Amino acid sequence: MKKILYFVSAVVIASSAVSCKSYFDINYDPNLPASENITTDMIFPGIEAALATSYGDFYRITGGYFSQQYGHLFGTSNYLDYSQFQMSATRSNTHYVQLFQKVLVNAKNVSEKAQAEEDWGTNLAAITLRAFAYQILVDCYGEIPYTEALDDTVLNPAYDDGLTVYQGIVSELDEALAKASAGQKVCKSLLFPNGDSSDWIRLANSVKLKILSRMSGATDVSSQIGALISNGNFITEDAQFAGCWSDADGQYSPFYSEEFKPGMQFNVCANVAIIGTMLVKNSDGDVVYQDPRLAKYFAKNNQGAYIGSISGTNFATTAPAPYNNAAGFCRPIVTATTPVAVLSVSEVEFFIAEYYAKSGSASQAAEHYAKAVEASFASNGVSGADGFIAQWPYDNANYAKSIGIAKWIALAGSNNFEAWCEVRRLGYPAFGSVKGSDMWNGSNAVDVSAYEAGTLYTPFDRFAEVGDNALIARWPYANSSQTRNSSVPAFPGYTSKVFWAK
Repeated sequence: MKKILYFVSAVVIASSAVSCKSYFDINYDPNLPASENITTDMIFPGIEAALATSYGDFYRITGGYFSQQYGHLFGTSNYLDYSQFQMSATRSNTHYVQLFQKVLVNAKNVSEKAQAEEDWGTNLAAITLRAFAYQILVDCYGEIPYTEALDDTVLNPAYDDGLTVYQGIVSELDEALAKASAGQKVCKSLLFPNGDSSDWIRLANSVKLKILSRMSGATDVSSQIGALISNGNFITEDAQFAGCWSDADGQYSPFYSEEFKPGMQFNVCANVAIIGTMLVKNSDGDVVYQDPRLAKYFAKNNQGAYIGSISGTNFATTAPAPYNNAAGFCRPIVTATTPVAVLSVSEVEFFIAEYYAKSGSASQAAEHYAKAVEASFASNGVSGADGFIAQWPYDNANYAKSIGIAKWIALAGSNNFEAWCEVRRLGYPAFGSVKGSDMWNGSNAVDVSAYEAGTLYTPFDRFAEVGDNALIARWPYANSSQTRNSSVPAFPGYTSKVFWAK
């Protein structure tokens, strides 16, 4: 019965958030479910919809604030705590539950059903999304239930350390990949509607590369990464939930629905850090470099200028224009049908560049750094990758800085959660000498000219438990788990790094 109830939950969220016509063609009465009538075609799109609605909205917003790609508009305060690098146990709870109940539980059900039917393409698809969801949870909380998490007989599942979870999902991916082969049929899917296992094989390899790359700082997985790169069967196009949204209420792309649809309170705008890095000025205030992707990421303000907010504040009426009105800031460019990013070709190339840098092949590292930048420019439909590389050249002696800054910029327009993860892991962009309080005096003066391109800064008003010159490193364990699971460990603190960032 539990499987059926979770299935119905998945259907509800999919039908409320996703407009793919093929999914609405299901002729099924959820009020009279029978397990023998439930197919993977019925369950799987609901898993994807639940993942997309959380990952494409809540995790995008929090990642944008925590990586200083987003700041807060004047006059609103919904996410001001994020802007100050704060997260509470209740703020993340809904999406923690969503990933466990509507993604992980149902992915397990699909995987078990697919294995029983020897449907190895569908099994791989379910395992890939399962690994993806577990990766998100580890990256936020550090430790999560895994080995006992989905066992109905265990009321207080143990929390496993992040490395154990990562090793477990890599093993799951390996087993699923070993049984899958190109050309196999896959159940109905929003991510890859063609139903070809080849798409899922490439995505599974790419997800595995990301997971192994994050593990590489904590344990030696170089041989596994090398073998994966040697095989080279990664995504050739950005993996994203596209074509699943429409310009109709209840069917909007998640981030648009939260922040941009008419009648909503608007909060999110560009951060001075990302604006100051993509629009570089000299000491005289003259523009010396403008990244062509900037116009794809953010709209100009009401005066036709690129203006970013300062982390930790929503300013005051006494601030000088344009900082004393919401229209004075640049908003992300998002439409009702904006895709939800899953994993990009650019990210894959950055991970490959990092592998070669660590293994001592500077020329190949530089080659894939360039490919990563080129892929990002191509994804945004602009030219100018060579100009970016001239402005931010690859330096193998400090590959983490080169890759970290370039990846942070590349992710700013699509996948801000992964930007927060990679900044914590690579250590770049690093904190500069300027603080938010140096740029805004809290009353009547704003001067961002001292900001140094490619750096982070302490928010004007920062969460005390994070402090100066530091990012929030992890989230407190979700409230629902703290109140119901006696196995929840003591929270190690907001600056305690997750395993791959230590």
